[in-house]
Amino acid sequence: MTTHFFLLSSPLSIERLSWIEESLKFFFVQLYPETLMHRPQAGSPVFSFLLTGDALYSLEEPEAQQVWEVILSLTSVRIVCNRQELDLRGISVERLRMKYPDQVVDQNGLDAGNQPSFWKDVISLVRQNRPPLPDSFGWLQTRSPYMHRSAWNAVQCLSAGLEARLSPEFYAYLDGVHTGHATQSPTEAENIGRGLEELHDRAGKLGLPSYFLACNRNATARGYSTWDDGQGVIVSTCTIKPFRIRDLNAMIDRFEHSHIILADNAGSVQFPKKGPAVSFDRAEKSSTAPPVTILVTRSPYSTEHAFGAVSLAVACAHQRILTRVIFIEDGVYSVAGSHRTPKESVPFNIQDVINAVAGSENLHFFVLVPSLLKRGLSKNKDLNAVLDIGFPGLGKILFYPPGNVQADHQRVLVF
Repeated sequence: MTTHFFLLSSPLSIERLSWIEESLKFFFVQLYPETLMHRPQAGSPVFSFLLTGDALYSLEEPEAQQVWEVILSLTSVRIVCNRQELDLRGISVERLRMKYPDQVVDQNGLDAGNQPSFWKDVISLVRQNRPPLPDSFGWLQTRSPYMHRSAWNAVQCLSAGLEARLSPEFYAYLDGVHTGHATQSPTEAENIGRGLEELHDRAGKLGLPSYFLACNRNATARGYSTWDDGQGVIVSTCTIKPFRIRDLNAMIDRFEHSHIILADNAGSVQFPKKGPAVSFDRAEKSSTAPPVTILVTRSPYSTEHAFGAVSLAVACAHQRILTRVIFIEDGVYSVAGSHRTPKESVPFNIQDVINAVAGSENLHFFVLVPSLLKRGLSKNKDLNAVLDIGFPGLGKILFYPPGNVQADHQRVLVF
């Protein structure tokens, strides 16, 4: 059985649920129409949505629930809920569970301590379709601790992976670099810094390698001082010991490997061994690294997410990883209208950045037209490198194995 899965923790808008619905319809109609005619057979692909945090509210909201019912009408789809987070928020999924008892899971499996663990369920999916151990598991952290729950999720998920003997890899990017600050001492929350140090120590005792990497550009911008120990190794004077502040390319070196990498909103899509004869686009050079598809869902300028997404994409493509950037939802504001900055302004606008990197090998830009139309927008005509796509194009990018890539899955990251 081939399993595709998405971990979702942020609020799920109707727009996001709708393009998920359209993408799934494309997948089943185009690639596995037989699953629409009868109950899925053994070996049929299964989509699992792993919901935690604020994403769980969508299961109870009437309008969102209607979209979920359409998605669950595709019998190869299932939802796995974080029971602890359901209880914390007082959310009931009884209506959906009664209607789709085999597809809505609201109880979690048991961890090594015989306690229910949503993150053990996540790791069980991570291990499916994977080669035998040893293996690694990565987490891309873009948010700061304490203000956001995702840092705690990262520690819990990597800890569950370590129980399954997966080497932990933690990549701190954007505000995620704050997770490695030394001398954290929260009074009303779990200590994230200590949790990461404990992960590092546990991995060492098990004889497993671990990587805790922070992007030096993001760290420097946030005031993390560094010094050279004389051996070319940059050591931070204000981070926990496992943390290594390195050039972004050092982080992307890890992306060249085939292990699963998740984030607070991310997915892993398996490629069929015998895929469609025609792919939507292709890598310019042959590669074994899993492709990376980055969904830019936020407007530029108010936060660093859109610029950070493009920077990560450029770094991946530079390392010969096929990388697709899709402007979707509020991310379409990046490519709409004509953006201008004063001549003396230091920062470029995001359209300047897109044009500057246009034509880079293995880097492709797209905009979802339905997101533009929903906002009454049109794409800037000067952005020739950004291709218009509809829901079928989105489906092809997500599910068709691209040419020149010998990988068993692709990574989907939501910014």
